[in-house]
Amino acid sequence: MKQRLWVVACLAACLLGCTPAADEVVDKTSYVNLFIGTGGHGHTHPGAMVPHGMIQPGPDTRIHGWDACSGYYYEDTRINGFAHTRLSGTGCADFGDFLLMPTVGVQDVTYVGEKEEQNQCAYASPFSHDNEKAEPGYYAVLLDRYGVQAELTATERTALHRYTFPANRQAGFILDLDYAIQEQTNQQMDVEVVDGTAVRAHKRNVWWAYRQDLYFYAEFSKPFTYDIVRDTVMVGTKMEPRCKLLLHFETEKDEQVLVKAAVSSVDYEGAKKNLRTEMPAWDFEETRLKARRKWNDILQKIHIQTADEAQRAIFYTALYHAHLSPNLFQDVDGRYLGMDLEIHQGDASEPMYTIFSLWDTFRALHPLISIIDPHQNEAYIRSLIKKGEEGGLVPKWDCVSNYTGCMIGYHIASLVADAYTKGYRGFDVEKAYKACLRVAEYDTTGIAPAVPRWLYPYIMPAARYYKNERGYVPCDKDNEAVAKALEYAYDDWCISVMAEALGDRTNAEKYAKFAKGYVNYFDPETRFMRGKDSEGKWRTPFDPRRSNHRADDYCEGNAYQWSWFVPHDIEGLAQLLGGRKAFAERLDSLFMASSEMTGEEVSADISGLIGQYAHGNEPSHHIIHMYNYVGRPWRTQELADSVLYGQYFNAPDGLSGNEDCGQMSAWYILNAMGFYQVCPGKPVYSIGRPLFDEVTIHLPEGKIFVIRTHKNSRINKYIGSVMLNGKQLDTPFFTHQDLAEGGTMEIVMSPVPTEWGIQTGYEKE
Repeated sequence: MKQRLWVVACLAACLLGCTPAADEVVDKTSYVNLFIGTGGHGHTHPGAMVPHGMIQPGPDTRIHGWDACSGYYYEDTRINGFAHTRLSGTGCADFGDFLLMPTVGVQDVTYVGEKEEQNQCAYASPFSHDNEKAEPGYYAVLLDRYGVQAELTATERTALHRYTFPANRQAGFILDLDYAIQEQTNQQMDVEVVDGTAVRAHKRNVWWAYRQDLYFYAEFSKPFTYDIVRDTVMVGTKMEPRCKLLLHFETEKDEQVLVKAAVSSVDYEGAKKNLRTEMPAWDFEETRLKARRKWNDILQKIHIQTADEAQRAIFYTALYHAHLSPNLFQDVDGRYLGMDLEIHQGDASEPMYTIFSLWDTFRALHPLISIIDPHQNEAYIRSLIKKGEEGGLVPKWDCVSNYTGCMIGYHIASLVADAYTKGYRGFDVEKAYKACLRVAEYDTTGIAPAVPRWLYPYIMPAARYYKNERGYVPCDKDNEAVAKALEYAYDDWCISVMAEALGDRTNAEKYAKFAKGYVNYFDPETRFMRGKDSEGKWRTPFDPRRSNHRADDYCEGNAYQWSWFVPHDIEGLAQLLGGRKAFAERLDSLFMASSEMTGEEVSADISGLIGQYAHGNEPSHHIIHMYNYVGRPWRTQELADSVLYGQYFNAPDGLSGNEDCGQMSAWYILNAMGFYQVCPGKPVYSIGRPLFDEVTIHLPEGKIFVIRTHKNSRINKYIGSVMLNGKQLDTPFFTHQDLAEGGTMEIVMSPVPTEWGIQTGYEKE
């Protein structure tokens, strides 16, 4: 009997397209809960997507407000339809393009009277979560209003819909072109019925992406008649254009109507070719199976052993979320839209990507990918270098080849330095280095003419004060001055690392000096990083709890959180604070302070609070591990335990802040395995509190790294000892090389703090 079960297991593994070890033969997609983060303020989406897919088909439940960022919110009770594009987990919205909604019996009236101020369209349908199912690569729901069962699956560039209709002589679809998430402006909308079963459409929107062109091509398994609605309607206080395609047909009971759809940012022909190449057949179940295989290829990269089913679900959902973005942004024929908003002919074997939320993802997502798929991370860097060549500057936040100018810093420097120092150099290193220098120097020469001049102040770093005039960014001359300068200091340290490695002594010294710029903001009286005006005077009055969202000296945070952003020079920061003991006590005050905030408009991103530590937003993500650098490793362990168990849940509100394109999940993945990289660019990992009995990381070239935890329990959250490849590890750190070469780490846990790891190599008081 055991032999028969083993044969069945092997067949299952073959079906899933993987060959894991005997104890790993399992469909790991079954562990993923796509509804984690769809409530609270996680802003994730449960749609049918494949890893890094260019298309994101799924349900849309709301239009307006911060929690509409992905188009879906778990508390909603009505579905507007199924759009094909969206962001998942961001703090700002775009897309929601080409909404498709099946209808029954009301095709003459369903397109009028949109109640968009109520987040629902007139044709929206109630639904119940009891009749909703989501798994990687698949989504299904019953639309109560119409009695239609909707199912979706996808490939990289195409979506496949399957709708099961009741018997009705007035069935059909609405293809809504003017529908969009949040307050987008539809500049152009065109739709055309190609024949009795095919449709193509084009939209040009303005919102976060200042020029978003998208083409759509769809084929239906059932012939239809149609009407096109073009008019204007009053929305709020202004008239806006409307464009909808109404499709009509008759259906029998339980008749299935399928829809194949594809998108392209190039042209109609690109969308059609994407569809015909990736979706030649109407086989829904085969497409769904292939999507599941792709997700299993991702999820099999890390195997965990645990009896805690909730933590298993959280972990594999996090691994899922970490592989949604960046997104593929190239048609099957290699063509893509460049940062100059021109069409380029690329190499189909060397894809371009978009949706680079670098301010978030440089911290943990890219370090995670550098472990489990370093060559994919190199591909991201190659894509960013190309974007810099096309547009004149590597973007901070690229959204469909638009410079959004969103967030601060120039974190291409972090990605390049981290990959290089880990030995991953599958990109033009000289070009990458020059791209880092280019983005660190303030000027507007070479910017593509397609980029509007009004965007220049946002896409260019405000470093002219910092580098050329004063040595700091005056708070009366630039917004978010302290946060910007602290991130410039870190990024410039990354550039100095690259300059040193490439033998550029002049820039190595120059940027190493810039890396010390954080010192200019340290106020020894308050012991916070504090704004300084153009006359060299401290910001007055000063309140470290104060926040005025994106309109103060910090960025989505306050002085409590930002005063710790010196990941590249923790020793130097400790010296400013009076030595390691004073540093640790100051850290304690962060976690023990009242969580009260003050200010005119406290940033909603400041969430997940432990004292004034804000895990729900990225500037705090490295802070817990700073205790390891000053001989207090037990504090790192107990605080990591607190966050892992107290801020991640197997529930819709299971994230304490925006998912932010994989960053929140990547933090969890690394820390749940037992370590974190405090400073990308320094290939060193800080050991925290492992959650699982055993973790096996599948590395390139067939190598594995195993973390085995003994005496592991909810109570035993402290580390008693660590062995790395059979040798005692006395410091709470190990290197990327230790991990990448494969091996075993044995960790013995304890119910009480121990002296393990107090030797850090930094002994100054």
